Amino acid sequence: MATRIRVIVVDDSQVMREMIAQIVNAQPDMVVAATAQDPYDAREKIKALSPDVVLLDIEMPRMDGLTFLEKIMRLRPMPVVMVSTLTVAGGEATLRALELGAVDFVTKPVMRNSNDLIMEFAADIASKVRIAAAAAPRIASRGWTGAASVAPRVPATLGVAARNAVIAIGASTGGIEAITKVLQGLPESVPPVLIVQHLPQPFTRLFAGRLNTMCALKVKEASQGDILHPGHVYIAPGNQHLKLGRGVSGWVTLLNDDPLLNGHRPAADHLFDSVALQAGRYAVGVILSGMGADGAAGLLRMKQAGAMTIGQDAASCVVYGMPRAAYELGAVGKQVALDAVANEIVVCLQSLENLTSNKLRRI
Repeated sequence: MATRIRVIVVDDSQVMREMIAQIVNAQPDMVVAATAQDPYDAREKIKALSPDVVLLDIEMPRMDGLTFLEKIMRLRPMPVVMVSTLTVAGGEATLRALELGAVDFVTKPVMRNSNDLIMEFAADIASKVRIAAAAAPRIASRGWTGAASVAPRVPATLGVAARNAVIAIGASTGGIEAITKVLQGLPESVPPVLIVQHLPQPFTRLFAGRLNTMCALKVKEASQGDILHPGHVYIAPGNQHLKLGRGVSGWVTLLNDDPLLNGHRPAADHLFDSVALQAGRYAVGVILSGMGADGAAGLLRMKQAGAMTIGQDAASCVVYGMPRAAYELGAVGKQVALDAVANEIVVCLQSLENLTSNKLRRI
């Protein structure tokens, strides 16, 4: 029998500790090694038991989950999944936890007497624990600093053809760090950027707001019919698909609540398919860290339509799932480390500019 994933559950609520422990112990491939009522209790149990994954509540007395997470990731990096609340305050704290190195998060059921919500919570915990157990733990110093990354090595100015193109990015687990690093490395002259990151509300809105303060680009959560502008970034809202459309004034965002695709809404495949159809070769597609295969087929369609495509490499991914699926499908034109993605995007845009200029000179 394969070794089971050993989990420590840290929550100040006895009810939540017992509920989460029952969920974990009900899985055939995992077991609760211990429970702890606060970080001080958890610290000793982590030292003694060396668990594979820690399920950590954010809101606790004596020491909050964020402070404890920062200590864990600095002193003893390990896979941590945060247990959050679907509130603005909980969302802000959760995003900060992902910055500090948490692999992912689960949200507590709003109504604990709802069987459907509890079953959804249970499925989420089981899935995220498995992902975390296989993920590479991130060290706290790799979190956001609020400072822009080093500018691309290539010139930051782009011509008309490149500015009128579109950049489409898809990501999931590990995507918070990855997207932030990519956007911080892009010059203000880049064409509009459309992003699908697998997050529910209110996290997508909060994520867009935080990104807007951390990079030179203007970042917002996409609304229906937004007119796209160079130097602007549009994040797909939680629970809505994002597509590229054409309006009388140029590119626009299109939102819908079509069924889940690849288990997700928003789905990267929806975005990539629309970019392939509307923009063709005047686009750059990027697939970053994430679990599963969402985006692989759509990125292939972008490549087949003439777009340039980039995939994050295995060594720099928290979870090399989505980029692997795209690479194995033949959808990735070039695979690079996370630190090189922004530079590669600009290289692609300059190639597009040069190709367009050469064609115009021949006319």
